[in-house]
Amino acid sequence: MRILITGATGLVGTAITELCKEQGIAVNYLTTSREKIVSKEGYKGFYWNPAENEIDSNCFEGVSAIVNLAGASIAQRWTKSNKKKILSSRLDALKTLAEALQKLKDHDIDSIVSASAMGIYPDSPSNYYREDDTAVDDSFLGEVVSLWEQEVDKFEKFNIRVAKVRIGLVLSGKGGALPKMAKPIQYYLGAPIGSGKQWQSWIHIKDLAGIFLHILELGLTGVYNGVGPNPVSNAKLTREIAKALEKPLFLPNIPKVALQLALGEMSYLLFASQRVSSKKIENTGFNFTYTNICTALGEIYKKERNCGSGSTYREEYVS
Repeated sequence: MRILITGATGLVGTAITELCKEQGIAVNYLTTSREKIVSKEGYKGFYWNPAENEIDSNCFEGVSAIVNLAGASIAQRWTKSNKKKILSSRLDALKTLAEALQKLKDHDIDSIVSASAMGIYPDSPSNYYREDDTAVDDSFLGEVVSLWEQEVDKFEKFNIRVAKVRIGLVLSGKGGALPKMAKPIQYYLGAPIGSGKQWQSWIHIKDLAGIFLHILELGLTGVYNGVGPNPVSNAKLTREIAKALEKPLFLPNIPKVALQLALGEMSYLLFASQRVSSKKIENTGFNFTYTNICTALGEIYKKERNCGSGSTYREEYVS
């Protein structure tokens, strides 16, 4: 099996690539940086520039599935120009892939699994979101994710199976949100954000990589939430990071207005509350390795911890 990955050198792409190597799956990958192109057994790079609709069509040779992770980081100030980049980077990537496939006389691609985001779900302190919820968050992020998913759905016209993974808060020591959350805690400046009651649906990076390959291996279609089984509040997550780092928390919660002034509209990401279910992917036979925030952080920070059963949220909210 050989898969084509866009965004392969990013945090999630690197984890999926490593898992592919472990399982003997060959990887072709697309990069906008010619310096990142390498070619070795089981791992071959190809140049593309979605903004200019450029792609090396040799990237499709021998490929039976695509994993799409391309898109500019959402965690930047939401200026007018950055908003345009965040949206266009996602749509242009899919359009470039689709147009290249349309020009091919023959190919063996039968599946595409694309990244999406749980930010499509409306901000809510009480809802428990499943994949069949159709409401879209009334925010820039909700708009981006909705258009992103509509664009990948167009691959169905090529008789390609389409699946989308709505990714939650990815926990990894190698990048993403966790190191940024941990840094102030390491310097004794950590504190919950706002009320601290907002739900944060998290997933360990290794489980997320596993979900992508699980979907490909079973030929699944549709939407799947890329979150772990036990969401936690921001206050709980902050406390658990502090425990893992063996640092105290003694400062009051960070006022919402302070972060709004510092980060502008993008601060919405810190206060949005989305409690999201993982039951659909579990019902396909996927087994999470990290179901508890305590054990997930313990693995990342390489610390042995007594985490108890860790099933409080599952018992309370999953029917």
